[in-house]
Amino acid sequence: MQTPSKRNRLTFGLGTIGRDMVYSLISMYLIFYLTDVINIPTETLWWVAGIILFARIYDALNDPVMGVIVDNTRTRWGKFKPWITIGMVLSTVVFMVSFSNTFDGWTYVALFGAMYFAYSIVFTMNDISFWGMLPSLASRKEDRDRLTSRAVLFAGIGSGAASVIVPTFTAGDMAIGGNAITAYRTICAVFCVLCIGTQLITLFGVKEKPLPPKGAATVNRVGIGTIVRTIKNNDQLVWMILIFLAYTVGSGIAVNGLGVNYLYFEFGYDGFLFTLFSSLGAVASGMVYMFFAPIMKRVKRNQMMRWAAGCIFAGYSFMLLAGLLAPAGAMLKYVLLMIGNIGAFGGQNVYYMIVMVCIANTVEYNEWKTGARAEGIIFSVRPFITKVGWACINLITLVIYLSTGVRNYTNQIADFENEAARGLIDAAAKSDGIKAVLAQVPASKNAALLVCMTVIPAALGLISYTLYRRKYNITEERYEQILSDLKEREALKEAALAGGTA
Repeated sequence: MQTPSKRNRLTFGLGTIGRDMVYSLISMYLIFYLTDVINIPTETLWWVAGIILFARIYDALNDPVMGVIVDNTRTRWGKFKPWITIGMVLSTVVFMVSFSNTFDGWTYVALFGAMYFAYSIVFTMNDISFWGMLPSLASRKEDRDRLTSRAVLFAGIGSGAASVIVPTFTAGDMAIGGNAITAYRTICAVFCVLCIGTQLITLFGVKEKPLPPKGAATVNRVGIGTIVRTIKNNDQLVWMILIFLAYTVGSGIAVNGLGVNYLYFEFGYDGFLFTLFSSLGAVASGMVYMFFAPIMKRVKRNQMMRWAAGCIFAGYSFMLLAGLLAPAGAMLKYVLLMIGNIGAFGGQNVYYMIVMVCIANTVEYNEWKTGARAEGIIFSVRPFITKVGWACINLITLVIYLSTGVRNYTNQIADFENEAARGLIDAAAKSDGIKAVLAQVPASKNAALLVCMTVIPAALGLISYTLYRRKYNITEERYEQILSDLKEREALKEAALAGGTA
């Protein structure tokens, strides 16, 4: 069985840092950028929401097809690295155009549609090929746990850095250039440079195992039928799709969906407060990542999942009670909310790592059941569900904003940001204007945001965990038996070939 080298564990993980920074800019801050920064009209915003959803439906075909293409790619650099490179370069171009244009109205909708569909294509090239490389670097449970935890740790560093940098330097007195528009443009450029730099570490550092002979490709042609059959015939993968989707939507609703404006409305337009709120949760998660592999040697996966689900539910319940019962705007309330978020965030990240391992294990399950590993197709599920999940998060966030009347206040904030970007007002006038807007927000609207950002993720977390316990059955013991069966089959094949050539 193949064991990943220390070099592979390090260089594969480092490649996630920059790419997760630029990805976080889209996944975590897109709705805030659209509602609080550039101020597009409500009817235009609905068109943008429709574009996001339609683009994700398109990904239902694009992602698995890309997985099959990766499976059938054969170059001197392997089957993953060419697509990682192409996707990396084109993605940075799309990101820069998306955050550097000055269009508005229907012109912005047209450009946004073009860029978002381009993003769906080019980032998929990178994402599927990058994560599709993981199961090819390790097959033993301990090695895969260690490699997965290292990669997720570095990805967490990237997204965590973005969650610190973006709010701190786009909202409040520390905004780059004195306004959010200039700040987002500058931060996007820096993140793109870091994306290229860290991906080059993976491209030049990771050593892949040799490809099998050309005639031994596990999937022989690109086709929707192949994709559908591969997923349909892998019952464990189908359940993991539903489990991962419920988890993804639940984990993003709170801080990255509704939490930004909730904290601004409650405690003031200060990006550092949101940075501190989210980054402490990321630090707690980083500690979990570091000890994940050693813990998994001693604790069964089902036990870890039960603990993670309990932390998620307890954390959001604590946030809800603290938000409703603590004095409005008090620092005590902020601290209590942060404690609840640390618990929920830590549980979610343990849950995520186990889900990644479970999805990776369906590769060997697929090979055991059908004779084909289909790594590219199976690992195309992860980015696809992530994108669908974030599309759902964006839509849910917009619906809640519009139904609660929050848009009336975010539009006014965006007006001040745009006036500052055009030099019509200075930073002090912008800050005073936004403070006056926030003072008008009724407590009932903030309470509505709090209920949505805690009850929805807690409920989805329970649904995801229930599906896992009842439907996913590749336990540690069964996985080892699958590996043993595959090894035995391979030995029989080699013996048969040797007998035929004797």
